[in-house]
Amino acid sequence: MAFEIPKINYTGKVKEITIGADNKTATVGGRDCYPFHLFEGSMPHKPIIAMEIWDMEPDSWPEAAIEPFKDVISDPPTWAKKCVDEYGAKIIVVQLKSTDPNDKDRPADEEAELAKKIVDAVSVPVVFWGTAVNEKDEQVLKKIAEVCEGENVSLSPVEEPIHKGVGASALGYKHTVVASTPIDVNLAKQLNILLGNLGVPDSQLLNDPTTGGLGYGIEYAYSVSERICQAGLTQEDEKLQIPMINNLGNEIWKCKEAAQPEEEVPTMGEPGRRAILMEAVGAVCYLLAGSDILIMRHPESIKLAQEMIDDFMAEN
Repeated sequence: MAFEIPKINYTGKVKEITIGADNKTATVGGRDCYPFHLFEGSMPHKPIIAMEIWDMEPDSWPEAAIEPFKDVISDPPTWAKKCVDEYGAKIIVVQLKSTDPNDKDRPADEEAELAKKIVDAVSVPVVFWGTAVNEKDEQVLKKIAEVCEGENVSLSPVEEPIHKGVGASALGYKHTVVASTPIDVNLAKQLNILLGNLGVPDSQLLNDPTTGGLGYGIEYAYSVSERICQAGLTQEDEKLQIPMINNLGNEIWKCKEAAQPEEEVPTMGEPGRRAILMEAVGAVCYLLAGSDILIMRHPESIKLAQEMIDDFMAEN
């Protein structure tokens, strides 16, 4: 008797979301099964790996992370263009590090001017990611929304204290909101409800459930992402059927293990290769947990993760 794989009867479906505008768009979601379970359902759109850049030259990156971008790392628009033209990035994520009020505290007007230059420099959608300092993020994201009107950029992280201000700007200037919550299924659902009450449609919404890099962080984040995915697909919870985005590269490369010299930790191998593999392994975890847009840094890590996506989609 032939073995028959048991199948789950899914009653829900991840919503389909398009970010970007005109001929600079990317579509995610639409899945009606667990990630890559194509023997049970369909995934009309592959998860997308986005490449991150910073809005300033990083001063703490390990050499392995700097190397692929060393010729453009001091010029964000050119850096973004290289990610698209040379590495094939389908989405660019701009980490707004210079706006941190505890560091350089770049004014919102200046940051918005740079943001528009980056959007104009590339032929793909752009996501802007703040520093999670709510008051400053609200100022910056609202100004970016204004100067990038009609481009359907994605504004992140939009936490509960600033959801009204940034949500209203997203509605007025036609952008996507990234709802960000601290590793909790109920909080993720509640923020999506609040944004919906404000008038933000599900078609302009992405979920950021919080992303951990290593250890307990990745374990908790994986579990919560998986539970969000399960609730949306098997419990028909419409407010948990929003595509997920994970800011992975930013977390992985700031871990001390990504830069520790080999002489300090000889059993962990060469630092550059170690960090690349850490990022690739993290990517596999979040893709299996249900990530639809995965933000990564190193081209080699991205290549490994993309091969995994392509193999899983081809095998099913």
